[in-house]
Amino acid sequence: MNSERMLAFTRKNLKQIVREPASLFLVILFPVVLTLVFGISFGGIGGEQSAVYDIGVVTLDAGTYPVWALTFVDALDSTEILIIRRYETLEAAQNDLIQGSVKAVLVIPERFGESCTSFVQAPENPALWVESTVDLFLDSGSMFATQAIPPIIQQVLTTLIAGEQPTVQLPVHLGIPSLVEAESLTVFDYFTPGIFAFAVIFLTMIVAQTFTVDREKGLLRRINTTPASPFEVILGYTISNMGLAVIQVAVVFAMAFLVGYSTPAGLPGLFFAFVIVMVFALCSVGFGLITASIAKTPGAATGISFVFIVPQMFLGTFVSVGLSSVAQTAGKFVPSYYVTDALTSLLLRGAPVTSQTVVLDFVVVTAVSIGVLMVGALAFRRYGNT
Repeated sequence: MNSERMLAFTRKNLKQIVREPASLFLVILFPVVLTLVFGISFGGIGGEQSAVYDIGVVTLDAGTYPVWALTFVDALDSTEILIIRRYETLEAAQNDLIQGSVKAVLVIPERFGESCTSFVQAPENPALWVESTVDLFLDSGSMFATQAIPPIIQQVLTTLIAGEQPTVQLPVHLGIPSLVEAESLTVFDYFTPGIFAFAVIFLTMIVAQTFTVDREKGLLRRINTTPASPFEVILGYTISNMGLAVIQVAVVFAMAFLVGYSTPAGLPGLFFAFVIVMVFALCSVGFGLITASIAKTPGAATGISFVFIVPQMFLGTFVSVGLSSVAQTAGKFVPSYYVTDALTSLLLRGAPVTSQTVVLDFVVVTAVSIGVLMVGALAFRRYGNT
């Protein structure tokens, strides 16, 4: 083995890597992004994965013993897990529940104070108790909320009335969660809105590879000798990839229903969900153009595209309150978050297409997608077309 030749090849390869910005970008930045996203998502940065739930409370008890209702609400608020929002009417609270603004709605009944007092006065004599039921409505769009909130409320209710003494029966009952059919939903149902966004995100890599392959083969150089303008070329590529996105999204929708996905959304909700995902596809095309402007080879394009894919994948697709608080905030800075949020409202909560949350998410996705596509087109025209 000739050590001089080996060292010569080593120097040559190192110079090639240093002179290729895309390689340095892939080697250094991608691990940084990957580690940072994992740390934010799963509590390494920004504290533990502690979930906090906003719940609406409607108090109907203004009778002889209103202090019990006030004490109950204060006890719920002191858990530091439930953030209390007070509502005057059940209709207003349920409207926010459909929008996803709160994760649950609790209705304290009219005779709540009488029930609590009757237990305190005769804890050993159920015949003298005044029965009442606390109604609970849950957000069908949050798998964690439907599992976590009822036990917390039940524990607070039991401690409030019976204190630390063991008891198997109380005059106040926590009603079976209603409004949404949380019991009929599967884990797949909760994840499906994120799957639709997840599928389109990878269009970034496909677009980047397509442009870099055509450039490597000299096709773009030959196209530049024709009367076609750069924007005509980019628009042609965009339309073809949008056609691919239509097929991809249609396949995902079809497969989801074939494997048992269920949704309360009607035909308008399903159609609008499809439209939102298609608009988001423009964003992925834009990120693909930006990637192709940086990368000079298909291999580099594949790696660099994951710098755009990974943050959206972890922070914006399978969004849940199980992530750290920093991750939930960071998710609002990636476009896929708003796609998943809108689809969750449409497909899980059954919200109408005119819902404030859905409309706002759609506006954000549209604005960001158009902006990213324009930036990508300008970047590729200037840096990546030759």
